[in-house]
Amino acid sequence: MDAHDWDERYRSRDRLFSGRPNGVLVAEATGLRPGRALDVGCGEGADAIWLARRGWQVTGIDISAVALERAAAAGADLDGRVTWTQGDLTVAPPAKAAFDLVSAQYFPLPKQPGHTALHGLLEAVAPGGTLLVAGHDLADLGHLRGEGIDPTAFYQPSEIAGLLNGEWVVEADETRARTAPAPPGTHHRHDTVLRARRLG
Repeated sequence: MDAHDWDERYRSRDRLFSGRPNGVLVAEATGLRPGRALDVGCGEGADAIWLARRGWQVTGIDISAVALERAAAAGADLDGRVTWTQGDLTVAPPAKAAFDLVSAQYFPLPKQPGHTALHGLLEAVAPGGTLLVAGHDLADLGHLRGEGIDPTAFYQPSEIAGLLNGEWVVEADETRARTAPAPPGTHHRHDTVLRARRLG
């Protein structure tokens, strides 16, 4: 899906997502010392807003201008603690070593030869910073094939863990039950989670 497709998807509903922060982010980031955070595929802004209200300086990036307009409205009280940015990470990577937390919650990053976009995402994590990636368990995504979507065409957290080099310490690489009900009409019962720390 390109920017137009995502804009149309957001326009199809008054709110596409719940407005609550993702459970994996809440569980894994609560104990982290606030710093600079990148919320990848920030959508309507719930995760970025949650982080900002806990002391983080956040950049929320999304391909959809419609989603970003909603996010900015929802976080209008945050006094510049969130920067909303329209961008496509498969085309332009984020700034290198700029973030103490890079969070990608259910972000569909397509696999590429040479892992160009993924390396750009990894390089955005500052030394000592945290990479946090959550996905849906592939066992819960069989219905997508009937819609013409191959979920294995996108990076899974465990695959990313396998591509990390000696600059990283993997702190969690696991499948766990969701802490919140799945969105209506979906079959998501389990999350796959990667949390890794960049050495430095």
